[in-house]
Amino acid sequence: MTDTQSRIDPADEHEFEQAVSGENGTGEIDPATPELSNRFLAALIDAVIAGVVSFVPIVGGIASAAYMLCRDGLDLEFADGRSIGKKVMEIRPVRLDGQAMDIATSVKRNWMFGFGAAMTILLYIPIIGWLLLLPVGLIAMGFGIAEIVKVLTDPQQRRFGDHWSGTRVINQK
Repeated sequence: MTDTQSRIDPADEHEFEQAVSGENGTGEIDPATPELSNRFLAALIDAVIAGVVSFVPIVGGIASAAYMLCRDGLDLEFADGRSIGKKVMEIRPVRLDGQAMDIATSVKRNWMFGFGAAMTILLYIPIIGWLLLLPVGLIAMGFGIAEIVKVLTDPQQRRFGDHWSGTRVINQK
């Protein structure tokens, strides 16, 4: 049994497979699928953390981008192997192959959010950085809107990052 499976604590392997696949056989929303409000609040908590960190001159932008990229793969004991926002909201990203989340999977899942965090780095690069702020900001906003639309329209509430990385967010309650 992997770390992810032991954290989910399913009664048997079949229940774990149902949780990550989103199939419950009834055609209804799977109870493992978290409320959209919980996902939104978890993302907001993580964005606030990254935003506060980004105010540290020069290194803040780098640290903020690193957190946004790696947040779901950090093996921090207090966060129980997930982002701080997801820990607070009692949800967890899981890999569909049953393996534990890792940094590489987290980066695949969250690379598009690095654009927004990287904007603070551009503030410290005279002229060229300042000229790039608007286009990078528009790209970041476009990715954010696309991810929101995808999570709202996907039956399992999987965003593009989930599809690319082979992950899904589930309840941990």
